[in-house]
Amino acid sequence: MKMLTQDEAKRICDKVMSLSKADECRVQISGNRNGNIRYARNAVSTAGLIENTQLTVSVAFGKKQGTASINEFDDKSLEKVVRRAEDVARLAPENPEFQPAIKKQEYKPSATFSEATAAIDPEYRTEVAAASINAAKKQGLIAAGFFSDTTGFETVANSNGVFGYQTLSNLGFTVTTRTEDGRGSGWVTRSANDARKFDAREASEIAIEKAVKSVDAKALEPGRYTVILEPAATSEIIGRMFGAFDARQADEGRSFLSKKGGGNRLGEKLFDEQVNIWADPWNPEVPVLPWDNQAMLARERADVIKGGKVASLDYTRYWAEKQGQRAVGRHGNMIMAGGGKSTEELIASTKKGILVTRTWYIRLVDPQSLLLTGLTRDGTFYIENGKIKHPIKNFRFNESPVTMLNNIDELGKPVVIGGDEVRYQMLIPPMKVRDFNFTSLSDAV
Repeated sequence: MKMLTQDEAKRICDKVMSLSKADECRVQISGNRNGNIRYARNAVSTAGLIENTQLTVSVAFGKKQGTASINEFDDKSLEKVVRRAEDVARLAPENPEFQPAIKKQEYKPSATFSEATAAIDPEYRTEVAAASINAAKKQGLIAAGFFSDTTGFETVANSNGVFGYQTLSNLGFTVTTRTEDGRGSGWVTRSANDARKFDAREASEIAIEKAVKSVDAKALEPGRYTVILEPAATSEIIGRMFGAFDARQADEGRSFLSKKGGGNRLGEKLFDEQVNIWADPWNPEVPVLPWDNQAMLARERADVIKGGKVASLDYTRYWAEKQGQRAVGRHGNMIMAGGGKSTEELIASTKKGILVTRTWYIRLVDPQSLLLTGLTRDGTFYIENGKIKHPIKNFRFNESPVTMLNNIDELGKPVVIGGDEVRYQMLIPPMKVRDFNFTSLSDAV
């Protein structure tokens, strides 16, 4: 992939908009180079490099919109994609919630690009897999993992003078390590903007330790327990809560933030006062693009929950106009305040409880209460007198993140949890939570 410079991207955007005969024109260009390596049963199974650059044009005649995409950038192709978008717009019905192209925005750059990550090559990916596989082999274990890295750029522009350009990079890693007889399983995930903050061997050793220690798991009666949720387990549960911070869903009575009789619960204390969550595109640990790709609106630092109170809701431009509110770019990350303790230190301060490595296969049961059901896996342990006493069989749980964030005993030190793209990242702590509801046993490891 040829990484377009800012000037090259600007010229293409200007060319596209000059070709348009519509009332307005919006342009997005995304380019990325994604490398990956996958291994299973202690051997590499696939490796690859995917490169793509795509241009998307959206035009409008009045309230009639049309969109088209292309991955060719010569003048003939640019004109073709503009005409296709215009043809679609002319055929489309009017959009009753249409919002015209936004006015010029100020995009404050964020640190989404790392030279160290952009320099990752096939040799680096091979070394990641080798470090993980060799560490597992030394313990007589079997490893399966996936490492991917992304380097690219994003450009947005419209006919009202909006223009934004930024480069980005990130990496993601997961590995599951199991005993040969399949009775023990450990797992770990890592995400980083900067490759210098990633250590494949360190991550793999954690999965190895959990696999060894999870053999001969004992059954524990389902019920309500004090749990220590590792950050990855926490993120899978509360991550599903943030989509419900949509103002329209709340105002229309479709979410846990809906107020009886109408309206929303903005400003109400719904969580433990220890809960402080915010979004910040410029956080150095989880930086994201300074604009929302969908609306092109500039992002801002925003409190989501402050001292347990609902501090803000997400407004689309249409709903903000209807409700007399101000719309800003949708959040690209979530950051939760914590304490200074590691997961091990939280364990040491627990008389009786359960350590949960991972939650998965989570499904929404009730949107009004945000009740979720899911399973634990890859390392679940019983804690007694500040130490892990023995592994236990996995559970199914029925729990709401709203309830969970009202039952916090203690928060640990936040760590980065996220995928392999700089579009949604979390900085989140391990947490000790009381009365977590386990409803049944699961025989899966």
